[in-house]
Amino acid sequence: MDSKKKKSATALKVNEGIEPPPPINEELLKRPLKQKDIHPAEYYVEGIIEGNRSILSQAITLVESSLTTHQKLAQKIIESCLKKSGNSVRIGITGIPGVGKSTFIEAFGKQLTQMGHKVAVLAIDPSSQRSKGSILGDKTRMMKLSADPNAYIRPSPSAGSLGGVARKTRETVTLCEAAGFDIIIIETVGVGQSETTVHSMVDFFLLLMLAGAGDELQGIKRGIMEMADAIVINKADGDNLPKAQQAKSQYESALHLFPPKTSGWSPKVLLCSSIYQTGISQIWDIMNEYIEIVKNNGYFWENRKRQSIQLMNDTLHEYLLESFFSNPTIENKYQQLQKKVMNSELNPYKAAHELFDLYLHIMSTLKA
Repeated sequence: MDSKKKKSATALKVNEGIEPPPPINEELLKRPLKQKDIHPAEYYVEGIIEGNRSILSQAITLVESSLTTHQKLAQKIIESCLKKSGNSVRIGITGIPGVGKSTFIEAFGKQLTQMGHKVAVLAIDPSSQRSKGSILGDKTRMMKLSADPNAYIRPSPSAGSLGGVARKTRETVTLCEAAGFDIIIIETVGVGQSETTVHSMVDFFLLLMLAGAGDELQGIKRGIMEMADAIVINKADGDNLPKAQQAKSQYESALHLFPPKTSGWSPKVLLCSSIYQTGISQIWDIMNEYIEIVKNNGYFWENRKRQSIQLMNDTLHEYLLESFFSNPTIENKYQQLQKKVMNSELNPYKAAHELFDLYLHIMSTLKA
């Protein structure tokens, strides 16, 4: 019995393990963090014009940065790229969440690249108002298009901008055009005011809709329908096809009630299925027909000029806000008045008036 116990006790040999490594490498923490190299503006401009996507992405990151040094460098890059921009068709695409914007853009973009076009997709991702974070998952949703050598997808956080549109989208368009992309697609969040902002920076505005999701004519604001150059009812396939055809008739009837567009164009209603890729080519044909008409009647270039003025006004508004809130005196006064307004001790209008008077006083003192 003892021999058996002894034998069984020595039958299994257990080796001592090693201590697991610490979860944080203390040596790495001792090393100074290396800041990513920042190059002169000429480096980025040359790379963008040569079509280097890595440099293009770096330049867009500078455009989106809130650091003053990055903003100054970005403006130099943009100014140098302006002469190489403007030679694209800018398309805005919007629709309610779940309408299939990403699936449609992938199918539409793949068709365009197969025709020899270079397509840049600026997908605006909604930022959390609480954490200011974004998912930025559009590249994941457009796997085939993101792998296409003639396509470039840039997901950008809205960063709290009005209506959910990235603050620097217009500048990004300029850089993409300078990089040789002849079709720029801007995808909006589709939450309301962003459509107006995107409409002011594109040549063709496309509204994606669904059939069978309730009262179609109640599901979209009149103003957005008036802005649309075409309404496309997506997911028009299978059992949903009859509903899509019925919705198409309803939208066509509704569009007749709107006043004529200054562009001389009558908006169209089309059906498509992004999954089965039906109706996609007709949408591109409609866009080409529109571009030809508005270029012939002069509206295309007049609209671009109005957009430039809008860009100037928006940029001026941005600079004024930055100048206002970057002043420490204003910031301190703002915090004081904010508490008074919240406690109902001060009228909001009077508080704003006091802040503005203080700002004017500071500006006049600086001039003196």
